[in-house]
Amino acid sequence: MTDRARLADVTPPIALGPLDGRYRAAVAPLVDHLSEAALNRERVHVEVEWLIHLTTNAVVPGAPTLSAAEQAYLRDVVATFGADEVAELAEIERVTVHDVKAVEYFLKRRLEAAPGVLGETVLPAVSELVHFACTSEDVNNLSYALMVRGAVNDVWLPAATALVDDVAAMAREHADQPMLALTHGQPATPTTLGKELAVQAHRLRRQLARVSSDEYLGKLNGATGTYGAHVVAVPGADWPAVSRAFVEHLGLTWNPLTTQIESHDWQAELYADVARFNRVLHNLATDVWTYISRGVFIQIPVAGATGSSTMPHKVNPIRFENAEANLELSCALLDTLAATLVTSRLQRDLTDSTTQRNIGPAFGHSMLAIDNVRRGLRALSVDAPLLARELDENWEVLGEPVQSAMRAASVAGVTGMENPYERLKELTRGRRLTADDMRGFIAGLGLPADVAARLEELTPASYTGLAATLVGYLDD
Repeated sequence: MTDRARLADVTPPIALGPLDGRYRAAVAPLVDHLSEAALNRERVHVEVEWLIHLTTNAVVPGAPTLSAAEQAYLRDVVATFGADEVAELAEIERVTVHDVKAVEYFLKRRLEAAPGVLGETVLPAVSELVHFACTSEDVNNLSYALMVRGAVNDVWLPAATALVDDVAAMAREHADQPMLALTHGQPATPTTLGKELAVQAHRLRRQLARVSSDEYLGKLNGATGTYGAHVVAVPGADWPAVSRAFVEHLGLTWNPLTTQIESHDWQAELYADVARFNRVLHNLATDVWTYISRGVFIQIPVAGATGSSTMPHKVNPIRFENAEANLELSCALLDTLAATLVTSRLQRDLTDSTTQRNIGPAFGHSMLAIDNVRRGLRALSVDAPLLARELDENWEVLGEPVQSAMRAASVAGVTGMENPYERLKELTRGRRLTADDMRGFIAGLGLPADVAARLEELTPASYTGLAATLVGYLDD
């Protein structure tokens, strides 16, 4: 083994995990929000906005008011934060051995450099207002809230919504396509393919509504949540009001009561909702896989693709299997995040620090699954003749409407309608009936003519109730 090249030394570096390697294209948009570089950019953003907030609102006596040009200069530090800045910040952190302190020093460098860009400016003089009265967690909790909100609203929700729209479109397309239902894997009351897809689309939409309404909380109140340093430094300020205004300026919900850390309960709530969406999507993936296995869905072959290394006829449902596995990985991470982040010993421990660095992979595996399901659905066609054959081979499923009609007739005073369930059970249980078998039984019941005619016209394919109409509820 010693004569092998060291892959760890290859340039550019080889990804350890599949999300940054094999599956990079499907999850790349999350890098702008949930990567380490994105975390540092949001930290710079929070520090810049805090500095502007303190000066614009005259919170600290004697602090100058920044001009529009000076504010624009500071915000441009965030807007232009890219590869060079990532490298510079990493260099500073190698000295500080503290990520948030490195951000503070990084921003102070920009203040010192401001005269070279703006000419005469007060920015170097406000250097000590950078990170003023803050603990690292004041910056971190706000940064993570902004990161996760951006990832959800700008990346995950649009992808998930597009998937659900795809499923809903398929439901409408096949609203009238009758199919044999299987309960416990056995033939049951027929339905339509569109109605079954609509059920899943409706479930997924409910979870999207929950995710869309979730709150993103933030706090800025010092080392143990008491505003201790704030009050000593500037006793005349209404610090809870200043904090609330700042947090809300960032578009977040202010949390008034915390320890050193924001309690992360909102994260647990959000991740539970995303995990629930994942689990419903997992159910859709396994159902579609089963429909493919039964032949209900035919997979459209991709030119040049190989389904098996040895069996050339195979077109495997790999998109849905890949989705299942990634949804399980995502849920495992989301469940761990939700369980871990709500607990912190006394006023602070660091279990949340390393845990939150795995938010990206949690959403990444979900995004990968969403991408796979969408691609898989686009490669399906429906075998309508197979569905018709299945229905025609299972006339015994009409035992339910026949015995129900007998019950109604009995209530209406028709004689000879005794024990309808038991009579249909004797006729159908464990047996395959033909159309003639069922119609002969109906003819011998003595039902009113209109009821008998209605039942004699009924077929397994027409016994779908309001299934096609129910698909319309997707548009409500």
